[in-house]
Amino acid sequence: MKKVFCLLLMSFFFINCSSQKEFNSITTSELKVLLEQDYIQLLDVRTATEIEDGFIKTAKFADYFAEDFYTKASNQLDKEKTVYVYCRSGNRSSKSAKILQDNGFKVVNVLGGYKQWEKEN
Repeated sequence: MKKVFCLLLMSFFFINCSSQKEFNSITTSELKVLLEQDYIQLLDVRTATEIEDGFIKTAKFADYFAEDFYTKASNQLDKEKTVYVYCRSGNRSSKSAKILQDNGFKVVNVLGGYKQWEKEN
């Protein structure tokens, strides 16, 4: 009985882990090419103070730390189009991407965030 229980428990973890989808990521160099070619949905999830120091043109804004983050973000975005998400260095954008993806958005995380964008541009 103990072996059956362990087997069921391991199966549950395996199924649960494999069912989670990872989102795609791109570099800031790849983002630059996309921005030059076409209009894309670009979401900046930094704070207002961080945005004062600069931002990427055409970005929409929703502070990841705000209580109404998802509401603000989703009200500005089209679920039918891919959303490219960036923050200062990449941590908040990946967390934001997960929230958006879990709610039905197609999401791409921008690696390195605005710090990397500034270095390259």
